[in-house]
Amino acid sequence: MATIAERLEVIWGEKPGLATWFKTVDHKKIGFKYLYTGLIFFVLGGIQSLIIRAQLAGADLQVLDPETYNQLFSMHGITMMFLFIVPTLSGFGNYFVPLMIGARDMAFPRLNAFGYWVFLASGIFMYSSFLIGKAPNDGWFNYLPLGGREFTPGLNIDFYALGLIFLGISTTTGAINFIVTILKMRAPGMSINRMPIFVWGELAFAFSIVFAQPTLTVALAMLELERKYGFHFFDSAGGGDPILWQHLFWIFGHPWVYIMILPAFGIASMIIPTFSRRPIVGYMYVVVAEMATAVIGFGVWVHHMFATGLPQIALSFISAGSFMVTLPSGTQTFAWLATLLTGRLSFKTPMLFCLGFILLLVIGGLSGVMFASIPFDQQTTDTYFVVAHIHYIIVGGSVFPLFAALYYWLPKMTGKLLDERLGVISFWLMFVGFNLAFFPMHISGLLGQPRRTYTYYSGLGWDVWNLISTIGAFMLALGILVTFVNWVRSLSSGPPAGDNPWDGDTLEWATTSPPPEYNFETVPTVRSLHPMWDQPELHDGPQAPERGGYLLAGGHETLSTSVLDGSPQAVMEMPHASPWPVILSVGLTTFFFGVLVDAPAVIVVGGIGLALAMAGWFWPKGETQET
Repeated sequence: MATIAERLEVIWGEKPGLATWFKTVDHKKIGFKYLYTGLIFFVLGGIQSLIIRAQLAGADLQVLDPETYNQLFSMHGITMMFLFIVPTLSGFGNYFVPLMIGARDMAFPRLNAFGYWVFLASGIFMYSSFLIGKAPNDGWFNYLPLGGREFTPGLNIDFYALGLIFLGISTTTGAINFIVTILKMRAPGMSINRMPIFVWGELAFAFSIVFAQPTLTVALAMLELERKYGFHFFDSAGGGDPILWQHLFWIFGHPWVYIMILPAFGIASMIIPTFSRRPIVGYMYVVVAEMATAVIGFGVWVHHMFATGLPQIALSFISAGSFMVTLPSGTQTFAWLATLLTGRLSFKTPMLFCLGFILLLVIGGLSGVMFASIPFDQQTTDTYFVVAHIHYIIVGGSVFPLFAALYYWLPKMTGKLLDERLGVISFWLMFVGFNLAFFPMHISGLLGQPRRTYTYYSGLGWDVWNLISTIGAFMLALGILVTFVNWVRSLSSGPPAGDNPWDGDTLEWATTSPPPEYNFETVPTVRSLHPMWDQPELHDGPQAPERGGYLLAGGHETLSTSVLDGSPQAVMEMPHASPWPVILSVGLTTFFFGVLVDAPAVIVVGGIGLALAMAGWFWPKGETQET
């Protein structure tokens, strides 16, 4: 007679092979895909940044011509902002949110797979612009009228606009999936005040996307209508207003900054208590601060526009809001510091990256407060001081927690520990290299160096600071490379990780490393905010039914629970692997390329592909269907 685990393996298991790689709906495999793909884009964006820094290492260098510099500089920003940080954090979210909340998969597995394939296709769509020398070249923000057809007549900005509309489909579907999963699929007993802070960060991230993304999509659609069909939304000669683009972009763009750092804050709030050997100080305050940061972020977009000539009274309100956003960020920072001060610290590599993150975030936050002051902002707008600030917030606030997460969670994902010595070397190379690369930009910015210029004259006081920044950038890249080598090395020769190598407190550590396809042999009942610390029965294998575990071995099943208190409400049949998500994404790709080159026949072929894929997706087959 088959054991429960053997029955679940038959029900949930997917056959190995290339076909399964395309068809899988397993959230863990999709999480790995997001992680791998996002890191590939990270490498591409990093190579672009190193070439840019080589061009700026000295005055009057000719490593790049102006047009190539503009394309590399623009694609570097687009890659890091849209194709690396959010998708990579989504990879961790895809992998660990169901494990942390005691679910067997995301709420909409096929939609989850579709979101990944659209992300990959949109990235390829934008990078294909390099093949014809027409990559986006007006910055990741694409200010008008520079981004209009009069000043950029080629396909450069069409790749940008259509690519980001395409990518927005993935971002939105993923956000909806996270919201439903977190609110409706938590383990029995996991009320909202027992949710891990990383899960709260993903929830804030997802709600922010749902409200922010439509603004960017509308702005990009208006831009394409103007470029292709002669509309005048942003053309002042035709009654439009180029400032409208800045409003629409930054109504999206400023929340997007918080979208990139809220899950990273959640990562830090998981790792710091684990290596402090105590619960986080002020759990409820940290949760409220996460959500408040997401809300306040929608009210301060105009601080990117203090130099555009808007009415002073409007600027005053936005300035006040910009100062106010420091309150929830400061709340979380003080909670982390209090946890560190009152804990028994273990300085493993994940903890080192979190400590570095706190310091870099504070430096970036202090310069951010300076930008909330209207006179200071107007003096430093479009200088390298702004470049320094955004990198301290984005790289310090997102990338360092992301690398902490790699060292913290890869043992769970692969079953192998990474080398601690290489991890420490990687951290110090990255930390020192980062500060060498970006702190001098504060000084060169205050000395007047404008951003977005491909060269500069000697004798302006910028030479030495740019050289130091270039040296630091290459040191940072070396530190990143050490981590990648460590990761690959661990897969072949790393020691076994065990189920809970860090003595973590959340449910992902209650299963094997790596987890099975079904995640949990029995869906556990949660009775604490720290189940692995407070529920000893979770240490000894699956939670027995008499202790509250739910077997759910009769089919491809998981539980649906109530929003507030996590009470069981229904047993849900989950869909199996399907080819339709990838086929649908191919149809979408064809459609967008047709729109790009104004080819009606290609648009029709793509549209037919979309219709057929949707029909196949929803055609009744006697099994669970989903949107």
